[in-house]
Order: sequence, then structure tokens, then C-alpha cells
Amino acid sequence: MTQRHAISQLQQWLNAHIIGQEALVERLLIALLADGHLLVEGAPGLAKTKAIKTLSDGIDASFQRIQFTPDLLPGDVTGTDIYRPETGEFNFQAGPVFHNLVLADEINRAPAKVQSALLEAMAERQVSVGSNTFPLPELFLVMATQNPLEQEGTYPLPEAQLDRFLMHVNVDYPDAAAELEILRRVRAEALGDIPQPEVISPEQILAARQDILGLHMAETVEQYLVQLVIATRKPEAFDAELASWIEVGASPRATIALDRCARAQAWLRERDYVSPDDVQSVARDVLRHRLILSFEAEADGIAKDRVIDRLLQVVPVA
Repeated sequence: MTQRHAISQLQQWLNAHIIGQEALVERLLIALLADGHLLVEGAPGLAKTKAIKTLSDGIDASFQRIQFTPDLLPGDVTGTDIYRPETGEFNFQAGPVFHNLVLADEINRAPAKVQSALLEAMAERQVSVGSNTFPLPELFLVMATQNPLEQEGTYPLPEAQLDRFLMHVNVDYPDAAAELEILRRVRAEALGDIPQPEVISPEQILAARQDILGLHMAETVEQYLVQLVIATRKPEAFDAELASWIEVGASPRATIALDRCARAQAWLRERDYVSPDDVQSVARDVLRHRLILSFEAEADGIAKDRVIDRLLQVVPVA
């Protein structure tokens, strides 16, 4: 079985379990294939936790959920040195971050020290404890969640940490038809009526990543991708209204993220080339958390998605 066929079957199986959240499932697979991390924002009960837990069931990989709370310590995430009286030595006890798939639930409830510890793990794929550094697994994905409805007792994520997330995905309620299907599928799951596909190995995912990097991207698409990011930094060269909305634009990480996500989406949709439509499709999730809006835009209630939509309108496709 080829990597593409195996992951296509996995996607179908995930959609059979996560009803009405096809976009979340696709973004989760894109993050996995693009070797990045995902920030998911949505109200409670929208299958955010279920999505990554179900993904772990379809992959031969370890999963760990970390519930972020104000009293959490960095060592609760990364691990710590434990003194062994029988030997008189300190031994490192690995924390929950040493797994392939990690759910950082309600990440904005943890204080800055915990967030900085997770930032090193996400950015450097390693954990530093004392004078020692420990590498994380090659297959490593953090899916962090935020609840947009309750902000009391939260610590907003700093821009540097937000920039480390490949995508920021907003999850909304399913429609009535999906809600009815959820009822039926919950009963089917309880009865064991949904068969599980063949488990995918980490080696297959790593091989798929190499395939994705080899997808053809025309120079005109590369230029378009770059111009979208440049327009967030120099919006006055493209549109006066856009210039009045954006205070700080996206970093080069946004360019890299756009490239990887567009490639992964094209690969998931069984194409061997990347089109401008792929870039436009992932642009909102890639740029949403990387833009800082002006005071005027905030005061006028301009949403970031509206800014990105305007960006897609004014930057011409080469």
C-alpha cells in the first residue's frame, strides 16, 4: 500500500469518526505531513480532543494529553531530574512531551515559564533540563487548544510562540445534518460497527513528507506565495485599506508554512503539482495568528479573516 493510499484511508476513517469537522481533520493531517504544530480554537465539545486522539489510534505512535492549568510547572511538561538514593545519582524522568502526538489542552491557561518550556520543544525538537539536552521523537506534533469563550484566568500566547504554530484553525459548530449523524455514529462506535483501517507506521509518514517536498511548484506560484507574505509587511504598496488595517506583518516562517501547507494539501488531494488555489485555501489558517492589526482595525471590529480575504483580493495571481 502506497503512503498516499494509506493516508487517504486514514482521512476517510477520521471523517467517519469526527463528523462535521472535515476541515479540522484535513488541517490535522496537513500539520502532520508538513512537520508542524497546530493551534485549534473553538468552543468546548467540538471534537478537538477526539480528533487528535483518534488520529493517534490510526498511527503506530504514542499520544499524551496535557491539561494546562495555572499551577502547572515546566517540569510537569518536560520532565525533571529524580534523585535515586540507592545510587546517589540524579536520573532524568521524561515528561509527557516525550510522545509523538501531544495535546496541549487549553494552552493559554499555563503561565509563561510553562509556555516557554513547550516553545523549546516545539521549535528545537528538544528539551533542556539543567545542563543536559534530550532530543524528542522525529515524528512529533503538538496540537494546542484554546477556548475563545472564557478568557478569565488565561495567559495570552506571546507572538514568538504563536509564530511557531504552523496553522491556527478556528472550529465552528456542525450543522443540523452533521449533528444528526453524530448521534448515529456515537451509537455505531459503541457497537463497534466502524472498522479501523490498517495502522500507519511513522516511517510511512516520514516517506510521505519526502514525497510532498518533491511536488512540482511552478515559479509563478512561488512568486505569488512570496508576494502574499510581502504584502502583509508592505501593504501600502498594494492597497490603502489593507495598509490601515495591518500594524505588523508575517515573518519568513509564514512563507515556509504557506509552502509546506500548500504542498501537503495538494498531495492529500492526489495531485503532483501545487496550484494557486492550494495557497489560497491554506492562507487564512497560516496567516491568522501571524498578523497584528492596527488600533483602528481593532476599534472598528475588523476580523483577521477579513484582512486576509482582502489580501487575497489585492495580490494578483502571477
